[in-house]
Amino acid sequence: MTTTDQRPEPKQPAGSPSSSHRRGAGPAGQAAARCISRLQSRYRKDNAAAVAELARLRRGAGRTAHTVQEHWGLGGLEDLADVLAKGHPGVRREHAEEAVYLAVTLWALHQQSARDSDMHVPGQTLGRAVRTLMRKSQAENQADAEQNEPLRTRLVRVGTANSIDSVALRLREIVLLLRGAGVPLDYGRLADQLYRWQSPPERADVRREWGREFHLAAWSGKNAPQDAESIGQDDGSNQEYDESGE
Repeated sequence: MTTTDQRPEPKQPAGSPSSSHRRGAGPAGQAAARCISRLQSRYRKDNAAAVAELARLRRGAGRTAHTVQEHWGLGGLEDLADVLAKGHPGVRREHAEEAVYLAVTLWALHQQSARDSDMHVPGQTLGRAVRTLMRKSQAENQADAEQNEPLRTRLVRVGTANSIDSVALRLREIVLLLRGAGVPLDYGRLADQLYRWQSPPERADVRREWGREFHLAAWSGKNAPQDAESIGQDDGSNQEYDESGE
């Protein structure tokens, strides 16, 4: 974005998408960010209704939309309906619902008991969040790269998942670790990525994004190219992948 006084653009934080890779928020991202921002503000003020809603939403973390009846009307799905009512023709509604619900319920799990900081932070990509977690683990436990390998492997497992249910469960594992370390995540961006992931022609692109995010956030370029590529590649666990995306 340009300005009239020609001030230089602020530098992007390490691991955030460059201007050449940034996308405008899609309807899933808009709906998830709107829902989360509203709840996050109220939850941090200890609003009783928001606290109760997050408690309910946490029980859906790692599950898919509409499978928890008590969540009907929650989880950002009404925000999505409002966004879609204002346009966005051609949106795959069921895929958008899955993406928004998964992002919002994972955030609810992530925000649990965190009253002093936001766990939804725009610009904090999935790959960058995992890198931050690895750096914190290394600093606190004096872990070396080999000891941090299980954290990288968890991100790789998200990249090689072959169903939305598998993605949901594997993301839940990462979110629990992020919560323990107080590392935030951009849930609007994640919702848009999850929406696109559900379309087989776009899946490889999303996997590459996750790998690129991880690569760009590296504090050392020593092994980054290999790390970035491996996140989006098949490790042999995709043998039952269904081309139909069902």
